[in-house]
Amino acid sequence: MNAGNLSGAATAVLLAIFIAGWIWAWSGRRRDDFDAAARLPLEDEPKERRQ
Repeated sequence: MNAGNLSGAATAVLLAIFIAGWIWAWSGRRRDDFDAAARLPLEDEPKERRQ
């Protein structure tokens, strides 16, 4: 296997990992977690400190 083939294989693997991460981030199961994270900067205090 020469350097060109190795470089192409590494690119394909990294592209597959990127696409898998993109699908994971945009899946419907993650929506509640990401919505909660998006509201964090707007909250006055973290929920643990409220009493």
